[in-house]
Amino acid sequence: MLKITVCIGSSCHIKGSRQVVEQLQYLIAKHNLGDKVELGGTFCMGKCQQGVCVTVNDSFHSVTPESVEEFFAGEVLAKV
Repeated sequence: MLKITVCIGSSCHIKGSRQVVEQLQYLIAKHNLGDKVELGGTFCMGKCQQGVCVTVNDSFHSVTPESVEEFFAGEVLAKV
């Protein structure tokens, strides 16, 4: 099970964390990965300058609403 955690703190929220979450929800459903991927939210990860902050298991990534699909392909689809 891959665990994806998206920061929903104020800095990441301003940078588009809601759109990132919505796109990840859509991509997880589109690829029928609900049983393989757990999506959650958290508050500040302490790397606000690099937001939107996302972790896959314990690996940190900086994701934007524009880069979600590329991130998903490389860090999620490639690992499930």
